[in-house]
Amino acid sequence: MDFDLSDEQRLLRDNVERLSAPTEAAPQGTAWSRERWKQFAELGLLALPFDEADGGLGWGAVETMIVMEAFGKGLVREPYLSTVVIGGGLVRHGCGDAVRKELAGRIASGELVVAFAHVEREARHELADVALSARKTTEGFVLDGVKSVVPHGDEAELLFVSARTGGERHARDGISLFRIDAKAKGVTRRAYGLADGTPGAEVRLDNVVVSADMLVGEVGKALPLIERVTDEAIAALCAEAVGVMSVMCDMTVSYLKTRKQFGRPIGAFQALQHRAADMFIGLEQARSMAVYATMMATENDPAQRSAAISAAKVTIGRNGRFIGEQAVQLHGGIGMTMEYRLGAYFKRMTSIGLMFGDADHHLRKVAKAGGLEQITA
Repeated sequence: MDFDLSDEQRLLRDNVERLSAPTEAAPQGTAWSRERWKQFAELGLLALPFDEADGGLGWGAVETMIVMEAFGKGLVREPYLSTVVIGGGLVRHGCGDAVRKELAGRIASGELVVAFAHVEREARHELADVALSARKTTEGFVLDGVKSVVPHGDEAELLFVSARTGGERHARDGISLFRIDAKAKGVTRRAYGLADGTPGAEVRLDNVVVSADMLVGEVGKALPLIERVTDEAIAALCAEAVGVMSVMCDMTVSYLKTRKQFGRPIGAFQALQHRAADMFIGLEQARSMAVYATMMATENDPAQRSAAISAAKVTIGRNGRFIGEQAVQLHGGIGMTMEYRLGAYFKRMTSIGLMFGDADHHLRKVAKAGGLEQITA
């Protein structure tokens, strides 16, 4: 199989890396740039996954992988994952023609920022664990409950909110998905920064009235859609993680070549060379699994797709942590300082490792599925 990028894909990679090139100082606070978001729209990045008939570019998972890896290298904080990958996935796979075309156009132009409010405090990474309720009324539905850790939920104009319209709390059936104006009556948001500085929010819904036409898909049948888009999001995160890990490796090797001890660069010591080599091996393993996750993100069989994505998340989580720890140790005291960029990359890698489930959670999923060999046999 040919894994080489086409000329068009290489041009995309070069343009995105140039646009998202990091600065010398480590990013502080939770701010992101509306100006750069506009540049993303002008470059066509926000239109990338949508069909041409909906005003998009009609590209796929490979191009998303290219963009996300470049964003990982640049520590990009703009809401690309929440708006284009997750929000765009829910629009593409779940919305009807008219709504899909409208929302795709608004996302592609940079007009609309989207957030997916699904995680709840006691869910522990289980996508079917939804307690926020949606009661059917003559006006549509009334939503009550709280969603936690909503990336970019503080500034999003549109929220996709999962709610339980039937069944027990952990049941797969009975979960519905709604489009909600973030400024609707009864919606309150408490903004905070996540561990790596990404903007996040807690979203509370108190008697929020939602009309029936804001329902995405069928009542009580939203979980397969949520699982599919989550798998696509994890594949994108794997690509971003490769970008983060590659920078940590490059920074460490550069430091080993320049930092001197006993009159020579510390990179001349064989023990440190071995540790740098182990970091490179971990990076290449992660890169291979990120490519595998990208290939499997469009798999129609949910069982095969889920097992493959979980296997990739295990490798990414474990290797990312290993590379981050080695990079910090080999840099000595400066590796943990707030002002040095390496610490910011390690924080982002740690956050990626926890999003949508950590390595242990996904390892249990792979084991429950009988392992990759059983699924692909």
